[in-house]
Amino acid sequence: MIGKISGTLLEKHPPLVLVDVGGVGYEIDVPMSTFYNLPATGEKIALHTQLIVREDAHQLYGFATHDERAAFRQLIKISGVGPKLALTILSGLSVAELSHVVAAQEVGRLTKIPGIGKKTAERLLLELRDKLPGAPAALLAGAEPVPAVRSDVLDALLALGYNEREAGWAVKQLPPNLDVSDSIRQALKFLSKA
Repeated sequence: MIGKISGTLLEKHPPLVLVDVGGVGYEIDVPMSTFYNLPATGEKIALHTQLIVREDAHQLYGFATHDERAAFRQLIKISGVGPKLALTILSGLSVAELSHVVAAQEVGRLTKIPGIGKKTAERLLLELRDKLPGAPAALLAGAEPVPAVRSDVLDALLALGYNEREAGWAVKQLPPNLDVSDSIRQALKFLSKA
């Protein structure tokens, strides 16, 4: 299996990129989240990859991060979700957003992605529960939907470097009905005293 490709970026045509590795050009399909972060052509690039072998083709998919590739692998395990649809999902939602959508059981967010109907969205929510990389444990622990404010606060705390346990604990301490900025300030106060 080809797990990583490092070389020179020769061409970019969404969703396809061409990477030269020692004189061999690899055509790799990438999600738009990876595509938007690619360097200019002629620059060095490294992608985590997944090789899909079918009777009629060998297709290589590339990802900027390990978490994107892990999410892709989880998605293609789901009945009715092939590599192209998995790539579309990761183009429409980052791994963190997908984790939050699954944790909050937001069928509506998934059905906005082309190619995903209500039944597929419900299957995704069911089968991805607790399986996505970087999924906030504090969110996935409860079955009830998570309010958007608490989700945003959790994202902010994780971005500031707190681990999931600390961030989840601080979010649970928050009183209801605060806006995002007040909630973040309050959560930071809780964490500074802990």
